[in-house]
Amino acid sequence: MMQSAPTALLTLEDGKPTLPSVVFFNADEDRVSYGRAALAEYLEGYEGRLMRSLKSLLGTSLIGGQTEVAGRSVSFRSLLAQFIGEVKHRAETQAGQPFQSAVFGRPVFFIDDDAQADQLAEDTLLDVARSVGFRDIGFQYEPIAAAFDYESRIDREELVLIADIGGGTSDFSLVRLGPERAGRPDRRDDILANGGVHIGGTDFDKYLSLASVMPLLGYGSKLRSGAEIPSSYYFNLATWHTINQAYTRKSVTQLADLARDAAEPARIARLQNLIEDRAGHWLAMQVEGAKIALSDADMVNLQLDRLSPPESLDIARAQFEAAIAQLVEQVATTVGKLFADAGVRPSDVDTVFFTGGSSGVGLLRARIGAMVPDARRVEGDLFGSIGTGLALDALRKFG
Repeated sequence: MMQSAPTALLTLEDGKPTLPSVVFFNADEDRVSYGRAALAEYLEGYEGRLMRSLKSLLGTSLIGGQTEVAGRSVSFRSLLAQFIGEVKHRAETQAGQPFQSAVFGRPVFFIDDDAQADQLAEDTLLDVARSVGFRDIGFQYEPIAAAFDYESRIDREELVLIADIGGGTSDFSLVRLGPERAGRPDRRDDILANGGVHIGGTDFDKYLSLASVMPLLGYGSKLRSGAEIPSSYYFNLATWHTINQAYTRKSVTQLADLARDAAEPARIARLQNLIEDRAGHWLAMQVEGAKIALSDADMVNLQLDRLSPPESLDIARAQFEAAIAQLVEQVATTVGKLFADAGVRPSDVDTVFFTGGSSGVGLLRARIGAMVPDARRVEGDLFGSIGTGLALDALRKFG
C-alpha cells in the first residue's frame, strides 16, 4: 500500500480501493486491461489471454518461467511487475503525486515449511517493486497490518487473534493491541506469535470444482483399459494460475489420444470442447460465485450454458463443506500451533478479528471460532482492513 492518509484509501477502480489481480491481454483490440475491467472483457468474449492470482506464483518454480502472450514469450516476473506498475500508476494519478516509498503486505509464509523459498519470494517481490520505481520499500505481515487497522478503533487493551483468510493463504497473528500501545515505535513485544498456511480462497474454489463440476467433464472416469483418466487436466482447470496450461498444444494432443480410448467419451468430448473454447476461466468464475453464494445459501444452482451440451447443476452447502473439510482442519492445526508458540490459552483471547476476502466461508469461521469460544467475533473490512493497516505502517515508517 502506498504511503497516504491512513484513514482514506485511494480508489483504484470504479470508486473502490482495490484492484483485483487480474490481467487480460485483449488480442482483438491489442491492449491490456486490469482488474474488474479485465474480467468483464474476457466474459464479453474477446479473444486473448486472461491471467489471475499472479501473487500465488511467488515462491514457486513458475515465477522464474515464461509463458506465451500474444504470440511472444513473457516472463511471469515481468507480468507481476506490469500489474504492480499499474497499481502504482493509478495511485499516483489519484493522489496527484509520485510515490517512491511503499509498504507491501505479505503472507506470513509465501511457501509452507521452506524458509529459503519464502525468502526468495520476498526478494523477488522486492526486485519487482524496485523495477517499477519504488526506492524505499518495507514489508509487513498482512495479519499484522489488519491488527493495526483494528487497533485504531478500540479504546482498551485486548489480546486479539487476527484471522486473515486471503485468496492464497490463511494467516494468523496473536497480538496485544490498545490505545496506549499504538504509538510505540517498536511493536515486536506486542506480537506474541505469527503463523500461516498456504490455503486460501483459490484452494476452496479448486476443491469445490473437483467435487462438483469436474466430474461433468470426466474427472474420475476411466479408459476402456480400466485405467483412470489422468487428473492433471482437471487440476489445471480447477486452479486459477494453471488454467492456461490446459490450452497448450501438448496437452490438447495428449487429451485427443486419451479420448479415443475413453470409457465415457461424451464427458471427455465436453472437456475437449471447453478447452477448445478456452472457457476454463469462465468455469472457474462460476465455481467461485457458487462458493461465495454458499456463505449465505444452503443450495445454489449453476447454469453452465457454455458447456456442450449445457448443464444445470445444483450444489449444496454440505457438498462444499465436505469438499473443503480437510483444508479447514489444516487451517485449524495452524491456529492451534499459534497458541502453543505464543504460550497462551485460547481462553485468554479477547477478540477474533476476521479479515480477508475468503473469511466469509462459514465452515472456516465456525471452526476458528470454536477454538476461542469465549472471544467476541469482529468482522473487519474484508478487503480494506489490510490496506488501511499498511497505510498506517507506511506513515510510521516513512513519515
